[in-house]
Amino acid sequence: MPPTPDRAPARLVVLVSGAGTNLQALIDACADPAYGARVVAVGADRDGIEGLARAERAGIPTFVRKVGQFTSRAYWDKALTDTVAAFEPDLVVLAGFMKLCGPPFLERFEQRVVNTHPALSPAFPGMHGPAEALEYGVKVTGATLFVVDEGVDTGPIIAQTAVPVEEDDDVDSLHERIKVAERQMLVDAVGRIAREGITVTGRRVRFGGGARSN
Repeated sequence: MPPTPDRAPARLVVLVSGAGTNLQALIDACADPAYGARVVAVGADRDGIEGLARAERAGIPTFVRKVGQFTSRAYWDKALTDTVAAFEPDLVVLAGFMKLCGPPFLERFEQRVVNTHPALSPAFPGMHGPAEALEYGVKVTGATLFVVDEGVDTGPIIAQTAVPVEEDDDVDSLHERIKVAERQMLVDAVGRIAREGITVTGRRVRFGGGARSN
């Protein structure tokens, strides 16, 4: 269903752990009413990071939930889940969030949690995608946006973007070009999810059919 002028923007909660460059790209995109979304809260697993500062400068509510503040990982996951739920998100975006969200979190926001990975999944999962791509000698790598499941970078794929590997690339130069492409892919895909919704069938993801009714 196409977006209507009176449709409320999709509510995004963004979780960060660092500089928040993907978050900033989303904040900038949301400034255009036609984008169809707004960031209603930004959460983090640690204090004093630029991602939180970006949100505060934009007037967006922030929260911090540190694993060390809780007696178990399960209690942390429940606290994170309850805090995010209080903002009534249509979509939760993990934008450089360096903690795995547990089953209660994923069940609460079923098929509404998305994350990016700096490789073309299913290749090179985990923390070192650009380095492993370079070491393997691939000629093309890139970035993937996926629906988060309980695995590590294993969820159904929403979008991918390709990045050629140059002859003189090192890990830093390759990763930097991947991050630029990743930001654009994230902004484009999140906007489409906000306006059209997504439908997940097994491992197949398509835009449309899951549009919000409000």
